Amino acid sequence: MTEEAKCPVDHVSSVADTKPMNSAGTSNNDWWPEVTSLEPLLHNSPKSNPMDTSFNYAREFSTLDLDEVKKDIVDVMKDSQPWWPADFGHYGPFFIRMAWHSAGTYRVQDGRGGGGEGLQRFAPLNSWPDNVNLDKARRLLWPVKKKYGRKLSWADLMILAGNVALEDMGFKTWGFAGGREDVWEPDNTYWGTETEWLASKRYHESREADTLEDPLAAVQMGLIYVNPEGPDGNPDFKASAADIRTTFARMAMNDEETVALIAGGHAFGKTHGAGDAAQVGPEPEAVQDPAAVGLGWANSQGKGHSEDTISSGLEVTWTPNPIKWDNDYLRLIYKYQWMKSESPAGAVQWEPLDCDEEDMAPHAHLPGVLVKPKMLTTDLALRFGDDEYDKICKKFLEDFDYFSETFAKAWFKLTHRDMGPTSRYYGSDVPTTILDWQEQIPKSESPMFLSSEDAETITELIINSKTPMHDFIKAAWASASTYRKTDKRGGANGGRILLEPYSGWAVNEPEVLGNTLNSLNEIRVASGSEISMSDLIVFAGKVAIDQSFSKAGIKTSVRYVGGRGQLSQEKIDQSSANHLRPIADGFRNWVDEGAEGKKPENLLIEKAALLGLTPPEMTALVGGMRALGASVGKPSSLVSDHSQFSNEFFVNLLDMNISWKPVEGSTDQYAGHDRETGEQKFTATRVDLIFASHSVLRALAEVYASDDGLEKLASDFAIAWNKVMMLDRFDIA
Repeated sequence: MTEEAKCPVDHVSSVADTKPMNSAGTSNNDWWPEVTSLEPLLHNSPKSNPMDTSFNYAREFSTLDLDEVKKDIVDVMKDSQPWWPADFGHYGPFFIRMAWHSAGTYRVQDGRGGGGEGLQRFAPLNSWPDNVNLDKARRLLWPVKKKYGRKLSWADLMILAGNVALEDMGFKTWGFAGGREDVWEPDNTYWGTETEWLASKRYHESREADTLEDPLAAVQMGLIYVNPEGPDGNPDFKASAADIRTTFARMAMNDEETVALIAGGHAFGKTHGAGDAAQVGPEPEAVQDPAAVGLGWANSQGKGHSEDTISSGLEVTWTPNPIKWDNDYLRLIYKYQWMKSESPAGAVQWEPLDCDEEDMAPHAHLPGVLVKPKMLTTDLALRFGDDEYDKICKKFLEDFDYFSETFAKAWFKLTHRDMGPTSRYYGSDVPTTILDWQEQIPKSESPMFLSSEDAETITELIINSKTPMHDFIKAAWASASTYRKTDKRGGANGGRILLEPYSGWAVNEPEVLGNTLNSLNEIRVASGSEISMSDLIVFAGKVAIDQSFSKAGIKTSVRYVGGRGQLSQEKIDQSSANHLRPIADGFRNWVDEGAEGKKPENLLIEKAALLGLTPPEMTALVGGMRALGASVGKPSSLVSDHSQFSNEFFVNLLDMNISWKPVEGSTDQYAGHDRETGEQKFTATRVDLIFASHSVLRALAEVYASDDGLEKLASDFAIAWNKVMMLDRFDIA
């Protein structure tokens, strides 16, 4: 990374300061901040997308001559512009930083962040202190974007530019895959509660690195990773190394990958802290002057750029050859003793004692001027802060080829982790070797569509089995609902539910699930069909739902598409698989003990958002699964007969003859009593009652609770169910 940031720029002190006096006024959220927000389910609306509905980005990207695109990027990199001159006459390090910071927001806990949607163009990322002046990097690339238009997304271009920069400076990358489709509005990712840039309220009072709040990965508001000066500005090597390990692990990186990324990224470029940070203006989103055309961080020192650039506040050039791939970064770390110093902006950094002339670095803009190489606290933490990091650094120093290969793989992982399965990879630079973290699903021999004979045989075996129908429904949901739209991981394809750790999660009721899977395996053998277990799990869910519809006299049926492959246990990425484990699943009316202090209804919204559901889809699925008895543990008492589909859940929930009161000693259970007799009629959870108490969700529930609502509920449920079953089917999308 060519510019880690602890930005001392105090241009906007808090979120409140950015709200203009002539704003639209207070919002519902301002008045009632505790009300469950459905906003996570409403983002990225088709209404914000300028492309027509027939537009297929993958198809458009596949028509590009990637070699021509890369040549155009190289031309831009070597054509220094007077409005933002290139350090060392080459924008390569700048583009590496842009690509790194685009991808580097990824976090494994919820799969959010990353470069997969081009979100660096929008707030808050476009205005984070750690992204200072990257607005210029994107503007420099505009001629390339302009030339290729809709065929090349910003999301792909930003990552590709980083790859091309590495290659042009002598590094052999692992490859590049296109296919990242842009979004057209900011997202609603939770980045922390702090209201000031670079504030930190995300740790236990002990400030131990591993107490960092989930699901966050960065140590401070507005940083990508860690504070380069050390934790909260304290130049402590051991504490800094601890921060590095926690943060990079939350990006799914192990120790070797972590060291490779830092040492590889810092082989190039420099940081900028040429003067007093008070001279730097507000970030792009805070600039009120339209004449600035969206650019921020205007610098009043000298030229405002070049040798006067103030970005992170640190003034560090790491190596004697800042635009060439070599091992000088690690060589210098071990060659010298290092003395603490200050940048012109007052930031803590380190310089070598008695630096040899041969190790002096060129000035980025003044010909003939040499400067001492310098290091950040986080750089020296690799040598002095942690024994394991120290061993890895020495291994890389001794074996440059091994270091180069490790960095190539780690960079590819950094920039492609959030893309999902390789069926989403496009372009001539896609590598043929599959890495462990990609969990490549083998090609399936299971038929896309069952023959009528096989379908009839398997259906009959399912119906006549001793396994309750709702257990087949729960198994299908457990298999498919691991999917996350954020990083495209999980889902029914691959049959992960058959494997550890998925099969052992408490939400999946391991004993019940085990019996269901054993029953399905017997059915598969008895049928003589070539259907895969991953397909059979989904098909059995369909059969059970269709049976419930039929008993209710509903003619709707659930669509089924097969062709799913099967992962083996050794192909499971154990280091990150458990991050797919839900701490709550409101669709199955389950909350883990680990969710203490979090509102179950908010966790339902989070789960629905990760599945990419709309509010009506979420509502239909919850009501349908309650009707089908697909809850963890006891089925909902709001439904009298779980063998046939009904809208009873909503009917009884909205019945004004029922009075609801909390169950004594419980924070989640409620009892519904007949208002006249006082007799207890039902029990419900907070997730159940949100469909009666939340104004928007109640409006949706009323549609399904109406006398003509049953058929619509069945139809909407079937469509939403199929959507969840097919979320990860990029192989046929």
